Amino acid sequence: MEFEIRALTEADWPDVSRIYQLGMDTNRATFQSECPSWDEWNRSHLKPCRLVIAKDGVVLGWAALTAVSGRCVYAGVAEVSIYIDPDAQGKGVGTQLLNALIVNSELEGFWTLQSGIMQDNEPSIRLHARCGFRMVGYRERIGKDRFGVWRNTVLMERRSSSDRFSGDCSCSGCK
Repeated sequence: MEFEIRALTEADWPDVSRIYQLGMDTNRATFQSECPSWDEWNRSHLKPCRLVIAKDGVVLGWAALTAVSGRCVYAGVAEVSIYIDPDAQGKGVGTQLLNALIVNSELEGFWTLQSGIMQDNEPSIRLHARCGFRMVGYRERIGKDRFGVWRNTVLMERRSSSDRFSGDCSCSGCK
C-alpha cells in the first residue's frame, strides 16, 4: 500500500482531532478525556516532528512529540504520541508512521524517544517494540482514566544508535 507521510498542519486538525477522539473513546490510549482545541494542542506539542500519514488524501493517522522536561539536559528526549484510525490499524500504517517519526526526530536532534502506554494497549506496545522501543519501566496507578479508574502504564524507550549525538547540554547553567 502506498502512503504519503508529510508534516502535520493546522489544516489537518479536523482529521487529527477525529482520530484523537477515536483513540480517547477506546479508554486505553490517553488519560485525556476531551479533545483539545488546535491552539491547545499546538502549544503542547513540539513544532518539529509532527506527521500525518494519508492514502489518497485521507488522513489515516498522526504522530507528534512533546518535551519530557524543560531542563536543557533533556533537550534531546521527547515523548511520542501516535494515533491511527481504527479502520487503518493492522495494515502497516502505524509502523510506517512511527519509523518516519524516528527518522525525523533524529534529524531534529532527538536521541531518545519515550512512550507511556496503558498496559492493556497491546497493539501500541507491539508497534513500539517493532520499531525498536524496549520496555524500561512499569508505572502502577499512574493516573485515572475518564471513568475514575486508576490505570497502569508501561514506559517504552528508543535510543538512537547514531554516534552524532553528544548529549551535552549547552545552556549556561551546565557550562
